[in-house]
Amino acid sequence: MISTAIRVARVGSAAELAAAALMILGFPALMLAALVPSVPAFAALAAVTYLADHYLHRKGSYLINRLSKIRAGLSIRFLIRQLLLILLLARLSHADDLIFYGAVACFIAFYGLQAPHGALVTLIRNRRRMPVATRNIDLKSRIRIPDAPPRRLLHRSAEKMLHLDLFAVIGILVSAELDSSTAAGYAGICLTVGLGVLYVLVLVPYVRGRKIPPRADVVLAAVDDWLAAYRPETVLYFSGSKDSAYQVNMWLETMEQLDTRPLIILRERAILNSLAPTTVPVICVPGGVHLMNLDLTTVRVALYAANVGKNIHLLRVPTMKHVFIGHGDSDKLASVNPYSKVYDEVWTAGRAGRDRYAIADVGIRDDDIVEVGRPQLAPIQGWQGVPEDRMPTVLYAPTWEGWDGNPGNTSIVLAGVNIVKKLITADPPVRVLYKPHPFTGTVSKEAGAAHRRITALVEKAAAERAADPRFTADAAAMDRAKAELSRIEARLAQLTAAGGDKGDEAEATRDGVVDVAKHEEIARLRAEWNTAYWRSFPSYEHRVITGAEPRLYDCFNVSDAMVSDISSVVSDFIASGKPYAVTDSAELGPEEFKRQNTAVRAAVILSNDAGQLGGLLDAVRDPSADTLLDARKELKQYLLGPDEPRSIDQFNTAVADLGLKAEARNVGQQSRLGAANADPAEAAELTNAVPGPRTTPAGDQDGVNAG
Repeated sequence: MISTAIRVARVGSAAELAAAALMILGFPALMLAALVPSVPAFAALAAVTYLADHYLHRKGSYLINRLSKIRAGLSIRFLIRQLLLILLLARLSHADDLIFYGAVACFIAFYGLQAPHGALVTLIRNRRRMPVATRNIDLKSRIRIPDAPPRRLLHRSAEKMLHLDLFAVIGILVSAELDSSTAAGYAGICLTVGLGVLYVLVLVPYVRGRKIPPRADVVLAAVDDWLAAYRPETVLYFSGSKDSAYQVNMWLETMEQLDTRPLIILRERAILNSLAPTTVPVICVPGGVHLMNLDLTTVRVALYAANVGKNIHLLRVPTMKHVFIGHGDSDKLASVNPYSKVYDEVWTAGRAGRDRYAIADVGIRDDDIVEVGRPQLAPIQGWQGVPEDRMPTVLYAPTWEGWDGNPGNTSIVLAGVNIVKKLITADPPVRVLYKPHPFTGTVSKEAGAAHRRITALVEKAAAERAADPRFTADAAAMDRAKAELSRIEARLAQLTAAGGDKGDEAEATRDGVVDVAKHEEIARLRAEWNTAYWRSFPSYEHRVITGAEPRLYDCFNVSDAMVSDISSVVSDFIASGKPYAVTDSAELGPEEFKRQNTAVRAAVILSNDAGQLGGLLDAVRDPSADTLLDARKELKQYLLGPDEPRSIDQFNTAVADLGLKAEARNVGQQSRLGAANADPAEAAELTNAVPGPRTTPAGDQDGVNAG
């Protein structure tokens, strides 16, 4: 019942649900205490509402957002509490006393201070919002960007301002209870109003003069000056929601390994804030007009990881060649989007991607498809069989339920429990790693319920195995690994916390140049953390793995087989050469399932009862029983391309070849301009076709009217 209430209220935990109930019920109870009247009861209930409200704000509760939508926002809740305090004074026969009028005047004045306070906070934030935000770009030497206001002034500023009423509320309640002294009440009133006025006055200097960054045109000129000096050649362009940041993060390491000068262009601030650490220069340009006015004339290749509407703002530039690289390789329909026709080329991992477009017949020419492998798969290790000193490990990594409710999207609802039950009861035994997709349960409550049942099964089996005397582990080695984990985590915390969080976007832009030595040390420590993590518990222990660490590829490397669904996870796992199984949750039948999904042609096909799991386990335990070994090798090359040359080398070659095509196009265009000198009309037309820094009409704010 509690879980149902949590889901209905859309809160994150039982504690959050309790806080929401206390806050909602606290206000009617507060009114009752005022009517009775009872000062102790009112004080206790006021404390409950204050604390519950603060807790929900600190948790970022969805309920707080909903209350604002029904005109019960933060300011209103504080005002109601203050009005109820006035009612309490009236019921205590203080209506003719000076403390009553003092309280009324205090709360009117205090409420009046909210307007200038809110206006100043909004103005400061707006004036410090940069037209572009950057990382790893030296703007500090080009323009003056002042320090951000102290975090304590602007962080959750509305809450801080409103909570200043506590002094008046406490003082008035003390005076009401003592009845013979009003000194506490007047002192509280003076503190509340005085501190409110002081808070407003302290904010004033930050809205003008040298406390605010330069104008947008000055910042953009500085960015163009940096671009002219850096001369970027290859751009990774990305737009999307905060939840899609992983799609650009997966390409960061590849961008760092390019032979050409790389640049990353983002369109949303939320993506910039979720971007993983990188040494590549990054420009976040929310405005389409600002993007189109950047001097990107040295860029020859633009890479796109997602098909989104904002791509048009860069696709319009003819001096560079445009490539769709995607964010994964699978047989889902999204992998053959007709939108891909807008790009000069589409890069796929292997032959399978090329054939996928041919079969889909969505207008992509075969000549425009280039096979470049998957550079991101380099960390995935090949399989040499199960070591003699440990039992086999099977990874269950289902994808999420998707938006359309298709039963074939994920195995977790119909088959997940069956898969895990058969794995944890396998004889001879195997170890189970369960790593669900992070979106699991966000759309389907059935998927969320199945995930919780699977988690419970794995954790129960782990506890039973820990108590089984047949399973023993080297406790001393695990203790050493745990100590190593603690050391690494402490050092990582020290490195990532050094310098603290930047005060705001402007300050982060000014100071956001990565320390390469620190970046490399963090990468090394994360690799050491991964090694220590797997050694910190027994090699037979079942495990539920959620969160960012350990990463999916780390789970691949410690596993001997995998069970999953139709997604890029399967295509990536094929790089390891290890046995794998895929669940036919839509019950298409093995032959039709293989016909529709290239990545399962070398897989053990599971029905929803998971009855075929024995074939997968046999292949793991005995190489001679692995009948799909040759099929996996063939499929790996078909899906991901050859092992040699390395994928990153193939990728760099493709970038270089396309860059030459872009340069040839631009040289040809200049030749045509020279030949057209005799015809002024044609020369003007050709000149307008070559973009560069320009001034855009103020009315063209979204770039829709740009040529």
